[in-house]
Amino acid sequence: MASEESLYRDLVIVNELGLHARSAAKLAKTAQMAHKGVWLKRGNDCADAKQVIDILTLAAVKGDCVRVEIETPDDRETLDRIVELFAGGFGE
Repeated sequence: MASEESLYRDLVIVNELGLHARSAAKLAKTAQMAHKGVWLKRGNDCADAKQVIDILTLAAVKGDCVRVEIETPDDRETLDRIVELFAGGFGE
């Protein structure tokens, strides 16, 4: 999925409730803007970032590090928006 072109970012969850339903919905809505796949990884677990249920299965909590990967450089803007969501604690 990720290549040498830096098509991923490692991010820390800063919001108190972690990736719960509301934050997962915001993440999925943003990821759906991508033309190709967007993946969220926590340890050995991987989720389709366009699917709320997949995101919730990661059970990611405050302080966890997750990797967000995009499949194509054309989706860098989507990746940047996802980085902003994480940095802002999903607006919570």
